[in-house]
Amino acid sequence: MDLSKIVSISGKPGLYVVKSQAVGRLIVESVLDGKCTPAFARERMSSLEEISIFSVDEDRPLKEVFMMIHDKMGDKVDFDYKKATPEQLREKFAFVMPDYDEDAVYPSDMKKVFAWYQMLNDKGLLDFTVEEEKPEAETEAKEEKE
Repeated sequence: MDLSKIVSISGKPGLYVVKSQAVGRLIVESVLDGKCTPAFARERMSSLEEISIFSVDEDRPLKEVFMMIHDKMGDKVDFDYKKATPEQLREKFAFVMPDYDEDAVYPSDMKKVFAWYQMLNDKGLLDFTVEEEKPEAETEAKEEKE
């Protein structure tokens, strides 16, 4: 799952897919409505690849949290996260990620994670196939033979 081309832009709703890069700006396409617009360097943008969720031990990358949601809930979030109370959000987030840091992850963060998951999954932008990693020794041996 590659989230490096998907960005969140501070002050703008939804998520955006980076389409191209120009001097001092990116051309992004809205995941919500498919419209292309420029995003300038002065705007605060965060790639979903760089976002992580605080846990008790160490931070978990967002794509790992998305995998956990998929494993526990499937393709659809099984509750209305838009109307959920903070207690309901905490309960559902704990179901998905039991080791999240209760003091550092706010209900607004939880709501955003569930909304992003549902939005990206509905548009077919999430891939949940697990890539098998080959041992390094095996890969190096093949390269030496060639």
